[in-house]
Amino acid sequence: MSVKGFRDIEEKEASKRIAIRKIIENIFQLYNFQPVETPIIEYEKFVKGKNTGDDVISDVFKLKDKGKRKLALRYEFTFQLQRLAKNKKLPYRRYQIGPVFRDEPVTGNRWRQFTQCDADIIGSEVRDEAEILKLISEIFKKLKIKFTININNRRLLNEILDEQGIKNKDKQAVIREIDKLDKLPLNEVKKNLKKYKADSLILVFKKPESFFKKYEAYSEILELKKACNKFGVEVKFQASLARGLSYYTGTVFEVKSSLKETIAGGGSYLVNNQQATGIAFGLDRIELLTKIKDGKKSILIISIGQDKKAIVLADKIRKKAIPVQIYYGKPSKGLEYANSYKIPYVIFLGKQEIKKKKLKLKDMKSGKEKLISEKQLKTL
Repeated sequence: MSVKGFRDIEEKEASKRIAIRKIIENIFQLYNFQPVETPIIEYEKFVKGKNTGDDVISDVFKLKDKGKRKLALRYEFTFQLQRLAKNKKLPYRRYQIGPVFRDEPVTGNRWRQFTQCDADIIGSEVRDEAEILKLISEIFKKLKIKFTININNRRLLNEILDEQGIKNKDKQAVIREIDKLDKLPLNEVKKNLKKYKADSLILVFKKPESFFKKYEAYSEILELKKACNKFGVEVKFQASLARGLSYYTGTVFEVKSSLKETIAGGGSYLVNNQQATGIAFGLDRIELLTKIKDGKKSILIISIGQDKKAIVLADKIRKKAIPVQIYYGKPSKGLEYANSYKIPYVIFLGKQEIKKKKLKLKDMKSGKEKLISEKQLKTL
């Protein structure tokens, strides 16, 4: 039995995740983001940084080594950029895909270990923000997922809070509550906002977009929209979009789908006093949405007393970039094995096939059998 919030990902799901990851990673690379790998374990103080008031920081997994040093599992990749971006020529573009950990309640589509796919630009401008949104659009179109990109601006949100008389000491707490509008019932968020005399914000957020033109920071929304238009990206302004992390300084964005939870999110922030922007995709939630398959047409060779010939044939097939394995045993047991692991094609290799210089191929889905040449394997 696995620990609550953690799970085994077996053959079919693991293969699908590899296919999703390849699509995301390929597009990251096409936009010239450079790959990095960072430690899963860091010093607790470094993990927490200056964002100690954020809800996510309270969910950090803590541990100690034999030297009693306070350590923690990474909860995301962004804080590690402080170290990676030092002395780098700007703009610095990096991507990373890997597991992150959060010691939080397990509900719905939330796990305590999940795979995050990040792309960030250190030394960014508005055009870079628009390009990140273009990248988001390309990835979800490739994954055949219907999506909406919502945008807002933290400076605009702060202007609204100032106008509503929210005290500076309460702003981060209010923003964290606003961020829960799509996660909790409206009445519950309203009740929480009342603690800070901020429940009037609910009415403000219901106003049409034209209402927000009076705020100075709305000009940044317009600038981003114009840049997105050049990239051919559709975005939707959402005044209540907050993003719970306190390090965001300007643009924030989230991607919504048929799932209740956000499937990607990001925004602009500072890294070593340099303007940066980035996006994080949740691979686990994407896995629930996309219908894409791994695309592998694997083959099982059943050796009927022809082990040496089967080994030679398997080598030839692998050189064609087709996954293959050999089954040594009775054909009936081999077919059971192929069905068990959903291997789509079976090749029977016996004396008759060797004599005819043909391969007897069985399509496991249709049940049809036919004799083919080795060259025809490439067309499967």
